[in-house]
Amino acid sequence: MVRPRASLAVVRPSWRTRRAWLFLLPTLLVVAAVAGWPLARTLSFAFTDAQLDQLDAAGWVGLRNFAYLLGDPDWWGAVRNTVVFTLCSVFLELTIGLGIALLLNARFHGRAVLRAVVLVPWAIPTVVSAQIWAWMFHDFYGVFNDLLLSLGLIDTPVAWLADPATSMAAVIVTDVWKTTPFITLLLLAGLQTIPRELYQAAKIDGAGPFMAFFRITLPLLKPAIGIALVFRTLDALRIFDLIYVMTSNSRATATISVYARQQLIDFQEVGFGSAASFLVFVIVGLFSVLCVAGLRVGREDVR
Repeated sequence: MVRPRASLAVVRPSWRTRRAWLFLLPTLLVVAAVAGWPLARTLSFAFTDAQLDQLDAAGWVGLRNFAYLLGDPDWWGAVRNTVVFTLCSVFLELTIGLGIALLLNARFHGRAVLRAVVLVPWAIPTVVSAQIWAWMFHDFYGVFNDLLLSLGLIDTPVAWLADPATSMAAVIVTDVWKTTPFITLLLLAGLQTIPRELYQAAKIDGAGPFMAFFRITLPLLKPAIGIALVFRTLDALRIFDLIYVMTSNSRATATISVYARQQLIDFQEVGFGSAASFLVFVIVGLFSVLCVAGLRVGREDVR
């Protein structure tokens, strides 16, 4: 007796799934070795009182590190700084990046050269960018103070990175300059997938540029905006190098990653620093799961 053709449809997906997992197995093993083992090691240290110079003499302390961490005002200050930095930088980068992407998507002479120039800040290593801007914000030798003094807008030089009132703003400006090209690149790729026939039809129907933007461009650009938002938010939540180079361990700008590094290296508290590092991983991981779920729901709504 010949089996119905429908039964093959039931067997074939499972076989394809097993083959897919087989092909993914080498990659999963490498990821487990590179990321899984350090994460497990960090978590094991988080429940001990390990010191950097006495790792073998570590003793079990249970949840004491996490309890002390959640009661530390400096930790919550770092959380606040991270949230402020993430919200401000991502908002500015998304807004400015969208404007630049719309400009580069237009047809004009020299567009290819301008696209290459826009990507230069993103191509510069973060540490180099941070050091360049740190010199630009320097209170005695910086170009910003020299310009403001020459214009008469200030009477004395401003210590932009030393003053808690201005240090966070200076760091955000630097990050926006450095990372906006990345947002621009993602949004420009999304804009180029929108058929130009839609704009021609809208123009025939009497729609102006603003209506075309809100009725055509913005809705069709939502997937690209979502991806750019997720990537940049995850990157901003774990920001370390830019802030550490510009302001070191300043409480006014220290993020959760800077706080964890200070506990691990400066104070040599491996157990407590590991607890802070693991919480950084949990925060970023939870946000990643929520973002992926949100993008999946958004795709289903579009369908």
